[in-house]
Amino acid sequence: MCDSATVTVRLTQFAHGGGCACKIPPGELEDVVSGLIGGSAPRGPGELLVGLDDGDDAAVVRIAAGTAVVVTADFFTPVVDDAYDWGRIAAANALSDVYAMGGTPVVAVNLLGWPRETLPMELAGEVLRGGLDVAREAGCHVAGGHSVDDPEPKYGMAVTGVADPARLMRNDAGRPGMPLTLTKPLGVGVLNSRHKSTGEVFPQAVAAMTRLNREASEAALAGGAVCATDVTGFGLLGHLHKLARASGVTARIDAAAVPYLEGAREALKDGFVSGGTRRNLEWVRPSLDSGGVAEDELLLLSDAQTSGGLLVAGEVPGCPVVGELLPAQPGVTVTVR
Repeated sequence: MCDSATVTVRLTQFAHGGGCACKIPPGELEDVVSGLIGGSAPRGPGELLVGLDDGDDAAVVRIAAGTAVVVTADFFTPVVDDAYDWGRIAAANALSDVYAMGGTPVVAVNLLGWPRETLPMELAGEVLRGGLDVAREAGCHVAGGHSVDDPEPKYGMAVTGVADPARLMRNDAGRPGMPLTLTKPLGVGVLNSRHKSTGEVFPQAVAAMTRLNREASEAALAGGAVCATDVTGFGLLGHLHKLARASGVTARIDAAAVPYLEGAREALKDGFVSGGTRRNLEWVRPSLDSGGVAEDELLLLSDAQTSGGLLVAGEVPGCPVVGELLPAQPGVTVTVR
């Protein structure tokens, strides 16, 4: 961890938001990229299996009969004050996109923005060390990267992995009757908001965010899963909305079955809700049948996660089933009961 000279720096105070809650709102993002979907795409080697069309977690290109390349990039502003922990969280979050597709990370490069005249470079070194340690845990090479002088600190990784193109997990492969399994509890968003505001440290949130989704991905593949996504900045409802829409189904969530981190409900009650979480709910609401579920519960289900778990259309041993996929209902992608 950082030495005594550096732990006093509260990194979260150098950014307007934190973690995946800083994502561009999903509706705005879709408007921006809508003109890039369809038409004649640039041609390259191999076959593009997963691209922009359904907003999946990573791009996938088949380069040989049994081999596909999985490519993603993810970075964000500080979600915690500890530089080393922020690096670990950002790396685990970037690697998660490869696991969500059913892939194995092979090599990553760092993406670093740093206010070099405001924050000591020693702190940047701690961020990079955290990312390197998590990549080592994942068995993924780290080979350089790119850095810029930036008014706000930002860190993440671009990750390349490999997968069997016949065993991908995609967000458009859901079918009615499939159970929905969540592999990490929700609540890091409201706890991170509380941390940014008060300085309180929540080890349970750090532990959740730094836990790799590798074992969950392997278990899902072993169980024959073909449909999954990871739950990050758009919240459970937002990512489920995207999955259901891409798959042409309606998803049902049993609110009582969804697990939460200790302290999450208290943080919500005390008002530590990010703007990103509220935007997530408003984006999903036109396609949501909430069945009279309380607004606070819907906010928790929309909580902007950073390095969240996998949402798998299938059962994963040891993880709770939180709903199921149903035949499509007109105008409704998600129901909550």
